[in-house]
This record gives sequence, structure tokens and C-alpha cells, in this order.
Amino acid sequence: MPTDNAPTLEIVTVPCRTDNYAYLLRDAASGKTAVIDAPEAAPITAALEARGWGLDWVWITHHHADHVDGVAALKSRFGAKVAGAKADAGRLPALDAALDEGEEIALGDSVARVIDVSGHTVGHIAFHFAKPGAVFTADSLFRLGCGRVFEGTHAMMWASLCKLAALPPETTVWFGHEYTEANLMFAETIETGNPALAEEARAIRALRADDLPTTPTTIARELAANPFLRAGEPDLQLAVGLPGADAAAVFGEVRRRKDAF
Repeated sequence: MPTDNAPTLEIVTVPCRTDNYAYLLRDAASGKTAVIDAPEAAPITAALEARGWGLDWVWITHHHADHVDGVAALKSRFGAKVAGAKADAGRLPALDAALDEGEEIALGDSVARVIDVSGHTVGHIAFHFAKPGAVFTADSLFRLGCGRVFEGTHAMMWASLCKLAALPPETTVWFGHEYTEANLMFAETIETGNPALAEEARAIRALRADDLPTTPTTIARELAANPFLRAGEPDLQLAVGLPGADAAAVFGEVRRRKDAF
């Protein structure tokens, strides 16, 4: 049993492919284990076996191949069940739990709430644990970035980001790709005088100089420095020449600039 000071949910970052991240989650009280997304099976299996863990669940955020290609092998090796969005069940591996926004899914004593963050894809979901205060955003929210809007609209993506922005500021954000240096380079073209961005730049470059992941970030950091979350801020609006404009329209302008960057 965990002590009062022990983490209730252990999180292990597993680099996959060239720039993907999967995350092992282990509930301290029960020993139940899940993985968020399965870009490929081999590194996830190696991380589990190195710790002597089984795998009870694969929780999928969206249907893109670089997030589901390892599902079948993990099911075969560990007998894991699979959870994902009911709205996208037709494009996901077969689901044992089909989830709607607002539903909860338990990993032992740890409970995640499902957030619909459609935009990158329609049916993309995030998993939010109020305790210990963590959200797994995959390709919706990155450190200093957000996912390219492939299937939704800019307004849809902005609405999804607003849901994440409304989480407690200390919430840790665990994202799906190591895109942070590229996101930083773009962000520096938008708000050159933002001191929070300058602080992020120092931290990020130090991490990458040591070949370390830049995950996780926090909601507070992203609200201060991520241009995609700052579309409602007067300084950001002024920086892109849209003072006083609707925040969704400002977000769309920032996203278009990033697409062409």
C-alpha cells in the first residue's frame, strides 16, 4: 500500500518510433497498469518487462497509425483490454471499453475522466486524472504547440484547447510527440518579447542538449508561453495583427502560420 507521501499513479515515459511517446501508468494501490497509446509494441514491452509489470489496459487517444500500431501485439503478449472513443470506434482497434466525453475509466483506485479534444482528428480524446493532477493529451496539446487540424475546424480545435486550458494550472501535461524544439522556433516568431517563452526556451534547450524528453509540461506553463493557448490574450492578438478579434479566429491565424512555417 502507498504511504501518504507516495505517488498514487506512477508514470513512465516510453519513447517510441522516431518522436512518439507512450506512457505507462501504474496504480500504486492495486498494481493495475495501462499504457496510453501504442505506437509500437517493442519498447513498451521492454519497459514493462524491465519493471516486472503486466499490462491490463491500452488506452487509445485517436486512430492514427503511429498511436495504435502496437495494440495487437500488446494484446497478444499481455492479454490487455483496449479502451478508446466510442465516437471513433469504427477506426480504432476493437474496443473493450468505448468511452464518451465525461465518462470515467478506472485503473485500480486511479480514475481518469475522458475529455473530447477533437480537431486534430474527430474523436480524439484526452485522459485527465484529477488525482494526481495529470492529463494525457497525445496530439491535441503539445509543449508550445498543438496538433495540426486534419479533420476538425479551427473553431473545434480552439474549443478543445479551451477545455484543457480550464484544468487546474498545476496539472501536468503528457503529450504524444517530441515536437518541442520545432514548436519553440515557431513560437519565438510570434511573441518575441514574452518573458515566459524566454524561460521556456532556456529549459527546453537544456533538456534537448542532454537528449532528454521535454514532457511533461504544465497547464500554467502553456498558458504563459504557448501561442496556441494564448489566442485570447491581447499581447498575442496584437502580435499577429488581430487586436480585439475573436479568439477562435486568432487561433486559426496562428495555426495557419504554423502550417506554413
